[in-house]
Amino acid sequence: MKRTDRRVSRAVLPGTYDPFTNGHLDLLLRGLPIFDEVIIAVARSARKKPLFTLRERLDLISGATEGIERTRVETFGGLLIDYVRSTGAGAIIRGLRAVSDFEYEFQMALMNRSLDAQVETVFLMPSAEYTFLTASMIKEVASFGGCVHGLVPENVELALKKKYKTMKCK
Repeated sequence: MKRTDRRVSRAVLPGTYDPFTNGHLDLLLRGLPIFDEVIIAVARSARKKPLFTLRERLDLISGATEGIERTRVETFGGLLIDYVRSTGAGAIIRGLRAVSDFEYEFQMALMNRSLDAQVETVFLMPSAEYTFLTASMIKEVASFGGCVHGLVPENVELALKKKYKTMKCK
């Protein structure tokens, strides 16, 4: 096996981000010491029927990451690997919350490697306090009026309160 001494300076952190959670923010903050720049790539993903429009998701993430240097927020459609190539990034950051995430993420990483062997997938574990957290879970809790304070950035919490009028915190 040939080893390359190529340093990867830019990484892509892809997702639907419907909504952006503190777990997502945690992965970004974990990636920044490793890479010179991290691009948060928001998937259009209309087939998932997102709660927030693409524009809303971009605005919420931009608000939540305001002031965090070496970060930018963009949108993409189509194959992730094509988008990664177009940015000049050499890595994809993926979060692993639990063993149950591993099989799917491993298969995706191998598929991406088969499409472009120059792009690495880097798996990062979130802080223990976010290992249970998913965007789907946040939406479900908020839709039933539950409090998601501390699980999402403040601007996302406010946006969820507007979408789900029943949401309240003690």
